[in-house]
Amino acid sequence: MSNGSFNFGTFIKESVDTIVRPKSYFASLQTEGGLGKPVIKALIYGVISGLLALLWSILNLTSVTGGFLGGAIGIMGFIWSVIGAIIGLFIGAVIVLIISAICGGNTKYEANVHVTASLMVLMPVGSFFGFVMGFSFSLHWLISIAINIFGLLLMYHALTGTLKAKESASKVVTWILVAIMVLFLVIGFFTKRAAGRFINKYGDETEQFFEGLGKDIEKAAKEVEEAVEDTAKEMEEALDSLENEVKE
Repeated sequence: MSNGSFNFGTFIKESVDTIVRPKSYFASLQTEGGLGKPVIKALIYGVISGLLALLWSILNLTSVTGGFLGGAIGIMGFIWSVIGAIIGLFIGAVIVLIISAICGGNTKYEANVHVTASLMVLMPVGSFFGFVMGFSFSLHWLISIAINIFGLLLMYHALTGTLKAKESASKVVTWILVAIMVLFLVIGFFTKRAAGRFINKYGDETEQFFEGLGKDIEKAAKEVEEAVEDTAKEMEEALDSLENEVKE
């Protein structure tokens, strides 16, 4: 991007360079010029990510129900993706700044905002592969791990190339973050699989239980209704009899 107005063609080139040539890209990344361009970049990534998530939900290619309900959830996801991109930019910059400080790198907030905006190129990449969830949770999990590890690789190049952090410290921190990230993803994977097995095992029994309960409630309500009608009829007959006796 030039020092002037935002250039969409340059934005596309920088996005491709971030993924394809991260080392050279981060080595030449400008970290001055205000926060306007990083905000626009993050906003575009958020919009693209949200549109992809919306598309997959409408097409029922995610774990979310498709059709109208999927579309409604997808719209909410789109809105959150855009808002979350802006919030994530500034919160993410703080996190990157802390990591940079640990590794002996640049601790200027503006520089870390520029870095974070570039790292957010993985938002639409992750959303693009969201449709895999509709076919295979395990495959989607593996893709998520690959994207997250690649994201940490990008951060390593950003630390050493842009923020001028110590290479040895950056390697150690990056490997620690990889281990933590994989650990949490593995825990999440097996937790969701366990929940799925529980639902498959007890889902039908639970459904039958509630269906039986509903029928019992409906039967009880009908019996109460009939009892009320019988009581009302008896009271009406008693009143008629009493009225006849009074007339006689």
